[in-house]
Amino acid sequence: MIKILCRNGTGEETDDMSKVIGIDLGTTNSCVAVVEGGKPVVITNAEGERTTPSVVAFTKDGERLVGGAAKRQIATNSGRTISSIKRHMGSDYRVHIDGKDLTPQEISAMILAKIRRDAESYLGEPVTEAVITVPAYFDDSQRKATQDAGRIAGLNVLRIINEPTAAAVAYGLDNEAAQKILVYDLGGGTFDVSIIEIEDGTFTVLATGGDTHLGGDDFDQRIVEYAVAEFKKSDRIDLSRDPAAMGRLKEEAEKAKKELSAAPSAQLNLPFIAVGKDGPHHLDLSLSRPQFEMMTGDLLARTVAPVQNALRDAGISASQLGKVLLVGGSTRMPAVERQVKELLGCEPSHNLNPDECVAMGAAVQGGLLQGGGKLAGATGAAAQGLVLMDVTPLTLSIETLGGVATPLITRNSMIPTRKSQIFTTARPMQTSVEINVLQGERHFARDNKSLGKFKLTGIRASFSSKPQIEVTFDIDVNGVVKVSAKDLGTGREQNITITGSTNLSENEIQRAMADAAAYEAEDSRRKERLDLHNQAEVLAYKVDEALSKCKKELDKDEKNRIKTDLANLRRCLRKDKPEKMNENEEAALRQAKTQLEESANHLMVLYTSEQDGNDNGENNL
Repeated sequence: MIKILCRNGTGEETDDMSKVIGIDLGTTNSCVAVVEGGKPVVITNAEGERTTPSVVAFTKDGERLVGGAAKRQIATNSGRTISSIKRHMGSDYRVHIDGKDLTPQEISAMILAKIRRDAESYLGEPVTEAVITVPAYFDDSQRKATQDAGRIAGLNVLRIINEPTAAAVAYGLDNEAAQKILVYDLGGGTFDVSIIEIEDGTFTVLATGGDTHLGGDDFDQRIVEYAVAEFKKSDRIDLSRDPAAMGRLKEEAEKAKKELSAAPSAQLNLPFIAVGKDGPHHLDLSLSRPQFEMMTGDLLARTVAPVQNALRDAGISASQLGKVLLVGGSTRMPAVERQVKELLGCEPSHNLNPDECVAMGAAVQGGLLQGGGKLAGATGAAAQGLVLMDVTPLTLSIETLGGVATPLITRNSMIPTRKSQIFTTARPMQTSVEINVLQGERHFARDNKSLGKFKLTGIRASFSSKPQIEVTFDIDVNGVVKVSAKDLGTGREQNITITGSTNLSENEIQRAMADAAAYEAEDSRRKERLDLHNQAEVLAYKVDEALSKCKKELDKDEKNRIKTDLANLRRCLRKDKPEKMNENEEAALRQAKTQLEESANHLMVLYTSEQDGNDNGENNL
């Protein structure tokens, strides 16, 4: 939950207060806005444009170019020009330039620094604070990387907010009627969908979904691949081996895609694209809109499931939506609007500029943070104060005994949030536990994304599994996760902030969601088998310990019967991967467990004072 409270009489801006800018740091283009007179205003850059290409280039003489000047280098200086760096945020990806390995944060900081300078030029004063937007499906390392990029650029990043939420804020400023809206955000490199409820100045995110590796760049690439294939057939030259030719072709592909949004066909015309034994070769291809839509149909289809999942998670039908907002430059493609109409049964809104509304919403958030919950000069809901309530997009868990992912915070939970759960050790005399922090929707740790690991040591050793380990997840308003583990017996504590290079690989999040749906039944059965195995193993340990403590209180026949049943159970437990046991093995284990429970009932009653009260279904670390 992002909550901004009004403070009566303290919300006015003063001359000595630095303006807070809102930045949409996009994959292909970025935009910046600021609140003036209670309304967000887009700031033009030094070139007089309302958006800035998210491109950085290094000339051969060492000059660094950012924005439009850098984009013009793609064709002639492709090896030293970096675009779409947002797709690598939070990863180990590096750009090697002039003997230096530049991180995505550093490249992004160069873009942010230009944006900051342009804002300072527009405002006539220094700019030190900003609100920056990120895709709703950005993971924790990607969000932290965005914050770091801001700091490198000389900005104090007051808040990270999700792009669809920012767009909803921009829309809601002039639309005070209570309603549920769907934000369909297809940008240059990412796709997000969010369902947001607007009521009395409160913006509540009900559900979110998306794909962090789907956007306009992928549509451009299909045109590039088509052109390369056609040129190879006609001229017998492989353009993909020529970086300079590919740079020109990528630029031409983007231009053709934009033309196809308004015209039935586009021409790809690149003279002197290659030189063969017979002299220069020219590329001249015609591409129709139906051709383009056919070659990109699968990309567009990838947006359907996240929309359907978001509606399901929000608990509403498409007919209950008051408005559908199209956000991101890629939504200008006619096929996108057509699909949204067919999918949701309503006409999308065209009230907002899809390239600018995210930055405008971020600027509003900045103005509210600056004004104590109010926008100076605003009317309506903004004058009274706005409340933003956002969510975490994926489930956060820890790995427990047997590789099970035990959730603490489920997806679409309001943030900030803090959740704690008590665990115990898996074995007697265990003095340390490893906390593996997971993100994803699958039942098993190996099927989810590991965000980080740490160890809690110095646990007081015990034969009877008495240690109590409190694990706490804390997600702040920026979506950054902190995890702590505390031994309640000794007071020892360890914690971790998820800040490492742990980005989700291409389609990993989307695949996690799809896999969860496809394999839900299978995963549930595997988990049941593993739970049975874990319960049986704990029973064997407890009976063995009870025998060692209370054997003198048992007669010979009872003691032998327990030993026989215990040995039988242990034979059934000799399975390397218990979750993969077959039906016969499962039945045998279940019978052996039941038999030992019956024969050892008297023994466990005698030993009850030694027990810690944990039942067999507890989660063990």
